[in-house]
Amino acid sequence: MTHAAHGAFAPVSRLDSALATLAVDRPTLVLDTDRVAAQYRSLKAGLGFAHIHYAVKANPSRAILARLVGLGSHFDAASRGEIELCLDAGAAPWAISFGNTIKKPADIAFAHRAGITLFAADASEELEKIAAHAPGAEVYIRLLVENSEADWPLSRKFGCKPAMVPALFSHAVALGLKPLGLSFHVGSQTRKAAMWAPVLDDVAQVWRDLEARGHAPSLLNIGGGFPAFYGDPIDTPTSYAASVMALVSERFGAVARVMAEPGRGMVAEAGAILAEVMLVSRKSDDDAHRWVYLDIGRFSGLAETEGEAIRYQIETARDHDTHGPCILAGPSCDSADVLYEKRPVHLPLTLRAGDKVVIRNAGAYTSSYSSVGFNGFPPLDVVVL
Repeated sequence: MTHAAHGAFAPVSRLDSALATLAVDRPTLVLDTDRVAAQYRSLKAGLGFAHIHYAVKANPSRAILARLVGLGSHFDAASRGEIELCLDAGAAPWAISFGNTIKKPADIAFAHRAGITLFAADASEELEKIAAHAPGAEVYIRLLVENSEADWPLSRKFGCKPAMVPALFSHAVALGLKPLGLSFHVGSQTRKAAMWAPVLDDVAQVWRDLEARGHAPSLLNIGGGFPAFYGDPIDTPTSYAASVMALVSERFGAVARVMAEPGRGMVAEAGAILAEVMLVSRKSDDDAHRWVYLDIGRFSGLAETEGEAIRYQIETARDHDTHGPCILAGPSCDSADVLYEKRPVHLPLTLRAGDKVVIRNAGAYTSSYSSVGFNGFPPLDVVVL
């Protein structure tokens, strides 16, 4: 079973009702926490015994964090600031992992004092920092993923090559830490569960190598990658998560502890952005494509249009009119503020300045990416239902 696109015959939801009635004068993200809760339950149903650690960076809204705390979610925090948000929302320290492999010593010490016991690392120096400022902590080693089939691979910056892992495990033990297992990230927006297979094959080989060397890994952190709907069909959350867990079981057998870190897959479809057309123009009389400029761009919430990997679905009140291709751009005086040009989007030919647009499934990595006011344009406003 796959997700269907939002359609004209879908029942009017709480989010749709708010989008139709809210009067805003600046780009505004509207979030429905009921949809977040429903997505959590659906993912949990498929993941089974695996613990969900929501990736806070996807959307750090206090309302979302509080709702997830109430549902029993755990959390993946990337910084001291995110740890503080989780604690303020009522999360227990043991339910928070410090999942960034790049941490300041002072922030490690803060997390340790706060009661957090689980940390990520991918280098010997990081292990040494953790040992010095969170003595006796539990750690997992992040692997570098090199064969991702995701729409947005997350390679190179995070993780280490498999050959380094045994030495890092041994070094952690020598430092008095407790190396529990491995983590990886298959890549953002991995649309099909089957795409996990080659990555899991690689991780399983490292796992078996650790066992052969006398280590006893017990924790597998499968990271994120759970997709949202951006136009291409995807499985329902429960079906997708269950398929991934089946792939895990085939390769690892009975693992004592499995973690998953959905971010986009948890909150993207729970939000939509209300925006406005600022200008429709052509660069010459015979220009094949119009330019459509919105009052929101890459610096005010739509950073994930970088490389055009994430293709937001856009709705207007003129969608019944004839459509044509256009280049979509943001409002700032920066030539990089172009959203879609390599693959132009199709919007109504009647579109004019002042028309309102709805950018669907924009609940992830929009408000958290929005600048504080580049070019004087306001940061993305947020309304939580």
